[in-house]
Amino acid sequence: MDEHIDDCIIIGAGPAGLTAAIYLARYHLSIRLFDCGTSRAAMIPCTRNHAGFPDGIKGTELLDRMGAQAAKYGALRENRKVERLERKDGVFVVDTDSGTWRARTVLLATGVVNRYPDTLPRPLHDEALSKDLLRYCPVCDGYEVTDKRVAVIGTGEHGTAEALFLRGFTADITLISPHGDHDLDDQCREKLADAGISHVAGPCGGFAMEGGQLAFDTANGRMAFDSVYPAMGSDVRSSLAQMAGAATSDEGCIAVGDHLETNVPGLFAAGDVVIGLDQISHAMGQAGVAATRIRNLLAEERPLRR
Repeated sequence: MDEHIDDCIIIGAGPAGLTAAIYLARYHLSIRLFDCGTSRAAMIPCTRNHAGFPDGIKGTELLDRMGAQAAKYGALRENRKVERLERKDGVFVVDTDSGTWRARTVLLATGVVNRYPDTLPRPLHDEALSKDLLRYCPVCDGYEVTDKRVAVIGTGEHGTAEALFLRGFTADITLISPHGDHDLDDQCREKLADAGISHVAGPCGGFAMEGGQLAFDTANGRMAFDSVYPAMGSDVRSSLAQMAGAATSDEGCIAVGDHLETNVPGLFAAGDVVIGLDQISHAMGQAGVAATRIRNLLAEERPLRR
């Protein structure tokens, strides 16, 4: 084990992790950023509601810019997958797939993974996503489907809520169950009917790009749409937090206080892994708050002086 103890190890190099790295490096702290290369932000073809980019910016370009900015101030970024995290004798022990490190504090920015129909092959998924035929965030890109033909793949309260949100952008919306009959209670059915949103049973299958649209089979036959939103939830990547003893919600989101610290002293979390809006701007704001609290916490333990 490397006996050096970092001031902070950041796990995850999406918008939250990279923002924290920029802040902490500029605080002249010794930090290390572990990145396994699976940031959800990298999947964004073009984000157009991120302030400062009126014509939009590709997710990978935004991450590259942020990474270069962090590196400029000395943030050390390493391509490693963290497999275990524990707090021992007041110090965090971080085990990766290629070594072990120690740190006084840790910031988890591990994010979430979107679910999508298992009948949609990954190569086609990625191609459809790159062509704006498949979307995940109506908060981010609902504007881009204004007056277009849209499908929401989902059911129950979650699917209903997403369809109703998108109704503010287009009147042509169909809610399609991913697996079979819909699981809709009377209240959901009433809300959908009032909004003029039709609902069709699944299963969804036979996905293909046809005539500039994403088409697939349903119980009502083959249907095609300008954009399709999977509304099937997500898997929160909070297992490391749980290993270290941090509290999580029923959905797996890491519970934090006002300054993004968990119930484990010195363990922080920011971004989509925390309950919130799942927005780049929100993740970056959380990271700034967490990084500043980390700096002040370390200063309470020993003076930070040049």
